[in-house]
Amino acid sequence: MRFIIFLLNLFREYITQRHKGTEARKRGEVPLEEILKAAVRRNIKKRKILDGILYGLMAAATVTVIISLLFVIVYIFRSQAGFLNFKFLFSAETGILPMIVTTLYVVLVSIAVALPVGIASSIFLNEYSGNSPRVRILRLAIETLAGIPSIIYGLFGLLVFCRLLNFGQSIIAGSLTLSIMILPVIIRTTEESLKSIPDSFREGSLALGATKFQTIVHVVLPSALPGILTSVILAIGRVVGESAPVLLTVGLSKNMPRTIFESGRTLTIHLYYLTNEAVRPEDFGIAFATAAVLVILVLIINAAAKIITNNFRKKLGETL
Repeated sequence: MRFIIFLLNLFREYITQRHKGTEARKRGEVPLEEILKAAVRRNIKKRKILDGILYGLMAAATVTVIISLLFVIVYIFRSQAGFLNFKFLFSAETGILPMIVTTLYVVLVSIAVALPVGIASSIFLNEYSGNSPRVRILRLAIETLAGIPSIIYGLFGLLVFCRLLNFGQSIIAGSLTLSIMILPVIIRTTEESLKSIPDSFREGSLALGATKFQTIVHVVLPSALPGILTSVILAIGRVVGESAPVLLTVGLSKNMPRTIFESGRTLTIHLYYLTNEAVRPEDFGIAFATAAVLVILVLIINAAAKIITNNFRKKLGETL
């Protein structure tokens, strides 16, 4: 019986409220609740329209980038006109094997020199230094290094490494020049990766009795390893794509380099030489075949680094 009375009271309240709303509309008045509901509906509708527009713009930008990249890759591989074959890749006399070897030499030596220095600098800036004026000046210097044109690095390398240190035009001179050029990339990317590590990791390690150095080596650096590998990918991409500093410091020799103290010719310099000094019709086909090899090399390096990064992230996730 009480339940029936409750339902009747609820129905009476509903009829009363509806009657009040009807009377208010007849008098030209609109209840505040309905005004708020209408405003919310209009706001939601506007947000949906705006979200749809932004989603469409982002999707269009993504599709444009993908189509442009695919167009460049397809155009390069179609224009190489059958020059890309085993003999072209692995012949030292008529192929580009010396250029591939020189490019790999330059990449490996540059990364081997720049990576330890870049990681050490990032650790100092993020883990040891504060926000003193000297540190701000150091950060400004790093930002300035990142914005210097590559031809300036080439002139510096030609003066210091080729002439002053008497290396001449050689792979070691070009690699040292490029290692200075990629330092800002490695430092900034690694530092951002170190900043992303939660302070609770450091505090937990220190609470267990580890020293600051042990915490950095065994806790911070392993956690930041995916970001460090990202900096390596970016650095390799810049090393492979540079031409001006390499032309001034490495040279134009087509011979197979036996040591890093000999001159050589990277793939980008060989491509530049072919497109500017082409006298035969087939030279352009060879140039596009060289460009295809360069694209494949970059894709292989990036894919390998990505696989290694994902493996480290999985291991880190299992550890945590």
